[in-house]
Formats: sequence, C-alpha cells, structure tokens
Amino acid sequence: MGLKGHMIEGYARPSGRHGIRNHLAIIPASVCAGEVASRIASQIPGAVALVHPNGCCQMGEDYAQTARTLTGMGRNPNVGACLVVGLGCEGMDPGEIAGGISATGKDVETVIIQKSGGTAKAVAEGLVKARKLAGSLSAMQKVHFDASELVLGLECGASDPTSGIAANPSLGVASDMLVGLGGVSVLSETTELIGAERLLAARAVDKKVAEDLLRIVLETEKRAVSMGTDLRGTQPTPGNIRGGISSIEEKSLGCILKAGKSPLMGVLPYAGEIRKEASGLYMMDTPGQDVDSMTGMLAGGAHIVVFTTGLGTPTGSPIAPVIKVTANKATFDNMKDDTDLDLSAVMDGTMTLEEAGGLIFEEILSACRGKLTKSESGGHKEFGIMRVGWTF
Repeated sequence: MGLKGHMIEGYARPSGRHGIRNHLAIIPASVCAGEVASRIASQIPGAVALVHPNGCCQMGEDYAQTARTLTGMGRNPNVGACLVVGLGCEGMDPGEIAGGISATGKDVETVIIQKSGGTAKAVAEGLVKARKLAGSLSAMQKVHFDASELVLGLECGASDPTSGIAANPSLGVASDMLVGLGGVSVLSETTELIGAERLLAARAVDKKVAEDLLRIVLETEKRAVSMGTDLRGTQPTPGNIRGGISSIEEKSLGCILKAGKSPLMGVLPYAGEIRKEASGLYMMDTPGQDVDSMTGMLAGGAHIVVFTTGLGTPTGSPIAPVIKVTANKATFDNMKDDTDLDLSAVMDGTMTLEEAGGLIFEEILSACRGKLTKSESGGHKEFGIMRVGWTF
C-alpha cells in the first residue's frame, strides 16, 4: 500500500485494476480498416481510433508483436471498452484481438467491413455498437484508489544537455518516489542504453535480470549491423547534436538517470504485460523512437508517461496523459502550449533535484486526479507500433 494521502481517482475495471482515464478505443486490426475506425471514432465523443499501417502480410514475431501491442492497448486500464474493426481477409485476426481484450472483463464489440457490406454500412454498424459502449462508459463513477497501483512510463526525446543535467535526474527522483510507494516505473528506449548499459545492469536484482538487460542491448546493436549500419555512428540524432550532445554514450548516461536509483527488477519485451502484482523499476525493450516507445509501455499497462525534452516536442498518446518536462528555459518559453513543467531553475541553481522531482511527482498525481496535460488539451494522439520484420 502507498503512503497516507496519496489517493487518486479513477475507474474500477473488472480485472481489479483502475484506470485514470475512461476511453472508448476503436482499434483497426489492419491498415485496411483504419479509415472506417477513424470515421466511427470521429462521431463518438471521447472515442479514440488507434490507426496504424500494420496488420497485413506480417509473419512470425513481427505479427506477434503487432497483435500483442493492439491487444495490450485495449487491455490498458485507461481504456474502458473497445470496438475492434477488421476488413475480413487481413492476416491480423480481429477476433484474436477482441478475445484478448475481453479476457479482462471489458465490453468488446467487433465490426467486419466485408461482412457489413462495405464502408458506409460498416460505419453505420460501428456507430450503433460504439454508442452503446460509450453510453455504458458515461455511466461509470470515479472511485478512489491508492497511488501504489500506478504504472509510470519514463520517456525522453529531443534531448539536449539540460536533459541529462537536470530534467532526467529530476524524473529519476519522482520515479524513486513512486517505487517507494509500491508502484511501478518503466524505463524504455534500449537504443539509449548503449554505452551505459553496465551501469544499469549493476543495479539488477539478480544475475538473470542483468544478463537480460545486456542481451537486449546487444540484440539492438546486432539488428543495426544486419542493416549495414552502426548505431554508435548514427546516434545521437542531428537534433541532439545541434543541442550539444556529442556521443551516444553521453546521451545514454543522461537517459538512464530517468530511472533514479531503484534496483532493476526485470526486463520486459516490447508491449510485454506488466503484472498487477508487480512493483519496482523495470526496463522495457523499446526503440529510441519516441512514439513507438511510448506505445510499447502503454500496451504493457502504463497509466501515464512523463516525457523529458530539451528541444521540445508536442507528442501525446491516444489513451494516456503524457507530461512534458524541460529544464531548458528557452524551450519552455517557446513551446508553452506543449510543455507542462519548467525545471530550468535546476540549471541556475535555485532549485534542487529533489525539489524538482517532487514537482514532477505532484504533477503526476494531479494528472491522475483528472487534470489534463498539455498534450491532452492540445489533442495530441500519436500512435505507432515497433516493427521487427519485413512486410511480405
């Protein structure tokens, strides 16, 4: 249980979890169903369409990862009900996705475009089903639950030196605070461990966790080599370099500071489910690409993401609050509409990392109690799925 006073509000789910948002997710099984899903969602207040370019002609682990991700997004506690839309002949089975979601006890409906008789009829059928689901969600009442149930995703992007000096270590403080309550914090972006992986591995709770961490970093480097490139020569990104980051090792040393000082409890695959009974710090094997990385954590069950940035980014999520934090004063002033917290006082020495971490933690609690983040109020719903194979 968490410490007294850290109660938040949300929606009780049949699985025993609680969500801090109550979305109706319209999930297309494939790229072929994306437009129909979008048209349905556009006519239902509060509905979100998870449109993506995948679902056809995928094989092996690539297929499995896309299926796991789409199912995981529907299983996320911030989603109250789902409508799965399929074309009818795609490789990705709409019934498989719907079944995986309904196993949590949520209401799930399906629409198959070919069976409905085409786009217009599928949209009409989908609207009838979606309105019924939305009506049930609107009748749900919020309940109080303990912050120890929270799963926090840790993300950084468009980084500059202020990220590693101030924003990331401040987030590390907030992460440790949540872990101290019994919650879960998830570090991501395997690419951005390269050169610093052994520092994080040294915090693993046992040899297997350390070996798992080193393995995913090595596999990431091998994938790049198989494509004829070297990550150590292509990272940091041009934006990172313009911001003042000189090497991937320097970038990685800043990245891992988001994880605070807590022991590393385990390593999760992309979109791997975070068990209800879990607590502590975990690493998820995601890419350095921000949107795909956040999707992996949310498909695993994260309630909320804190995203540190040096140069600024508008990125959000269709199903979760994304809190944007910067310690670059010029960036905050330039992108106030997209940035939630200004921690530049850490850079000028008028605020400690502990104080900044406390501000982040309070912002997390506020978002969990219903405050909209800048990405939510700005309508940002970025969504992408990491691919691990070719389209055939």
